[in-house]
Amino acid sequence: MAKPTKSIQKPKPRLVINSYRSTAHYFTEDLGNGVSLDMVYIPSGTFLMGSPKTEEGHRSTEEPQHQVNVKAFFMGKYPVTQAQWRAVAALPQVNKELNPEPSRFKGEERPVEQVSWYDAVEFCSRLSSHTGREYRLPTEAEWEYAARAGTTTPFHFGETITTDLANYNGNSIYGSGSKGEYRRETTAVGSFKAANSFGLYDIHGNVWEWCADSWHYNYEDAPYDGRAWIDSEYNGNNNKVLRGGSWFDAPYGCRCAYRGYDAIWRHDGFNYDIGFRVVYGAAWIQ
Repeated sequence: MAKPTKSIQKPKPRLVINSYRSTAHYFTEDLGNGVSLDMVYIPSGTFLMGSPKTEEGHRSTEEPQHQVNVKAFFMGKYPVTQAQWRAVAALPQVNKELNPEPSRFKGEERPVEQVSWYDAVEFCSRLSSHTGREYRLPTEAEWEYAARAGTTTPFHFGETITTDLANYNGNSIYGSGSKGEYRRETTAVGSFKAANSFGLYDIHGNVWEWCADSWHYNYEDAPYDGRAWIDSEYNGNNNKVLRGGSWFDAPYGCRCAYRGYDAIWRHDGFNYDIGFRVVYGAAWIQ
């Protein structure tokens, strides 16, 4: 591993908040060379995490349903794109090297994939050093809370899903839905124009998204305050949580409650359906 490069701390930029769709608030990070990163405000709140046994596709890993209190934070409007990845990969190294072109499916506005959990953490560290704001991966509770955006249905847009609304394996059917297109690759972020009420896109399908939490087989003893669940028993666990499903997966795997996992070091050419989005956890300031 190359020796970490010490970066110079920059003054923290002034945070400018903008609005769109009347209910969503965001700010934009300038990553240079015309590349930017939109961060959407997610208000604090309480929600029921997990799924009822009556939900189609329900798994025991989504039990027991439990109430979680989540503090306000900002989340990436989209999964991190290849253009954003390349811009941040060019910044000074913090802990590890980054491949500036890791993705199998090439495209500036397509989500980056074939990145390990450690790669995603390094991205957050470099972005934090560059901006003066503490970026990180979302906790699993933050991810589901943001994905649901106040809804309790399997998907933020309702009881079923179609390939007109998301990129997943359209050969499979969920609920009252019908078969659709199986694209067999990623699509540009925001292609489906189907944001949830918080203003987040590509929540369902396209690429799986890394979370900060270690993998646990159910929610027994899970925290109720939205923090990442990493305890002493699981500190040596090589698996981290994935959320959201992907272009490769059946629709039941794209539900708000569905939980996946993979090894933290995995970027061996087979995870071209795994990406991530970032979170900035500072308190909301009007």
